Amino acid sequence: MKYALVTGASRGIGRAISIKLAEMGYSILINYKSNESEAKKTAELVKAFGVETELLPFDVSDKTAVDTILGGWIDTNKDKTLEILINNAGHRQDALLMWMTGEQWKDVLGSSLDGFFHVTRLVINGMLRKRYGRVVNVVSLSGLKGLPGQVNYSAAKAGVIGATKALAQEVARRGVTVNAVAPGFIKTDMTQDLKEDELKKIIPMQRFGEAEEVAHVVAFLASDKASYITGEIISINGGLYS
Repeated sequence: MKYALVTGASRGIGRAISIKLAEMGYSILINYKSNESEAKKTAELVKAFGVETELLPFDVSDKTAVDTILGGWIDTNKDKTLEILINNAGHRQDALLMWMTGEQWKDVLGSSLDGFFHVTRLVINGMLRKRYGRVVNVVSLSGLKGLPGQVNYSAAKAGVIGATKALAQEVARRGVTVNAVAPGFIKTDMTQDLKEDELKKIIPMQRFGEAEEVAHVVAFLASDKASYITGEIISINGGLYS
């Protein structure tokens, strides 16, 4: 039985990706940190495609939790193949650097950069043994361009971009690809506090993107059709930055 793990899958882009991968026939491991009710909604949407789904509640920045819950699932499910990993978990805590607290820095880097490390290190070994796997990291326009008020978020996502390029070279000969998608302004809970009417004026397409548009690109990178693409960062931002 082939599985995909999507971190931060309770809402937004993570939910859209989970649904798209289920449509492709993958059973889905739905990771979330605290919002169980929304994670269960994602699970119901996934089940509509006739696949299996399991909820894995853990904080990706907590090594012990990752090792215990995700590591425990891997150890007790030897008959299931985890072929796809989507590192989507992450959050913003915007502030100018001069006013940014140590906790704001630590929390944002923990959810994206540390989370990538803890989760990927556990999953990649099984992919290497099977000589097949797909890792897709959800980064951000902020990690490519840098955005004021997001020094922590930009640093976190830029770190994952560098890790994507390095890991891709380490595992390519074993049939494992590692890529990233870098969304711009996408309509999700994470961007609901932004001034959409003002920001869309600077986007050539004059609109925010949809989570499903990100999910389509992720699904392609997670498919056999993308077997010769690795170490790439694909921007999804309506022409705002390239």
